[in-house]
Amino acid sequence: MDRVFSLENQLRQMVRFEWALSAALESAGLAGPGGTAAIESFLDGLFIDEPALFAQARKYGNIAIPLIRQLAASVRTRDERAASTIHLGATSQDVLDTALVLQMREALELIESSLKEVDEQLAIQAREHADSVLAGRTWLQAGPPVTLGLKIAGWLAAIRRHRQRLESARERALTLQFGGAVGTLSALGEKGEHVSSVLAQKLELREPEIPWHAHRDNLVEVATSLGLLVGTLGKIARDVSLLMQTEVAELSEPYEEGRGGSSTMPHKRNPVACAMILAAATRVPALVSTLLSAMNHEHERGLGNWQAEWEVYPEIFGLTASALERTLEIARGMVVDRGKMRANLAANGGLGMAEAVSVALAAQIGNDRSHDLVEQASRRAIASNLHLAAVLKSDAEIRRHLTEVQIDNLMDPENYLGTSKKMIARVLGDADAVR
Repeated sequence: MDRVFSLENQLRQMVRFEWALSAALESAGLAGPGGTAAIESFLDGLFIDEPALFAQARKYGNIAIPLIRQLAASVRTRDERAASTIHLGATSQDVLDTALVLQMREALELIESSLKEVDEQLAIQAREHADSVLAGRTWLQAGPPVTLGLKIAGWLAAIRRHRQRLESARERALTLQFGGAVGTLSALGEKGEHVSSVLAQKLELREPEIPWHAHRDNLVEVATSLGLLVGTLGKIARDVSLLMQTEVAELSEPYEEGRGGSSTMPHKRNPVACAMILAAATRVPALVSTLLSAMNHEHERGLGNWQAEWEVYPEIFGLTASALERTLEIARGMVVDRGKMRANLAANGGLGMAEAVSVALAAQIGNDRSHDLVEQASRRAIASNLHLAAVLKSDAEIRRHLTEVQIDNLMDPENYLGTSKKMIARVLGDADAVR
């Protein structure tokens, strides 16, 4: 991602825009033949004098103007006529915005590749742990049981929604920006539409129905979609880090020598991947907010808000790529302790199964009375440090409706997993994937 958003690649994409524009101008008869070939020899960007570029950019307000001048000077050494039509009909924002779109195309390919791998690994883990029972937790307190496979399937379903969102946003964002000074292409006369069409074809971008330089919604949609994605990665990291807590210890990041170590505590295995994901999930929303705040461009070109975008997109993409890489590490190598999951379920004295008992009783005495009876029994179990099953069996009113065998069955987490397996199978897209 650093390579995609490097200055070198940005300048290369800007030169590519000028090369494609030259080809479009030739096609329209607005530039003589041979100019495109002359520019093509400079696509590697080796002609660029970066110190001079930056010195002049401070004066002009962007790097497009000095780059175009350097390109024209270099092309002039080979073809004077070709140099004279470089950038004809375009403006600096056309070059910079389209270069950004080309960079985003590369970046989104990297994101999708990582997302596909995360998807595949989470699917493997969901299948593997479809029967790995652990406590469900609400408000950080133990509730009825779930399975780790169901929890992972929830992560996976969200990842797949993000893939769909990004694909849809990608289609809209990968669009040429070409409008000239104020978006009318007036400098090209009647040939403007033809030049725009050929330019889009050469760059393999969608041609817009109208220039969008003052309307940033398509680009910001991509950033917002990445913000949603990183939010989900943060949710995954939060779950994993909580399950890694010493007192829980049901799941952990993959272990390797020295990973997660402390400078002073030799025993530590800190959730370092989770920390990096959560850091990204903390930072990206504010960056997306910057882009949302910068959408109110004045008239045909924004003052300051367009410039505010320039460093934000690379940072969002970089943080997203980093968070995805760390999530992939966890998905590939998570260490699961099924025994500890069972032990933690047992440690709360059956209280996690209170709902199961309440539901069974409700069929006979109604929801309100059932809830009250089981709530009172739960309080007695906590106060006396007894297992809930023992308190339930000693309650005369409850025993009028439930036998000891029925209570024991209701206390078994395996008997209260609902449609977990079917849900996992639906997410995996294979009814036979989970048996």
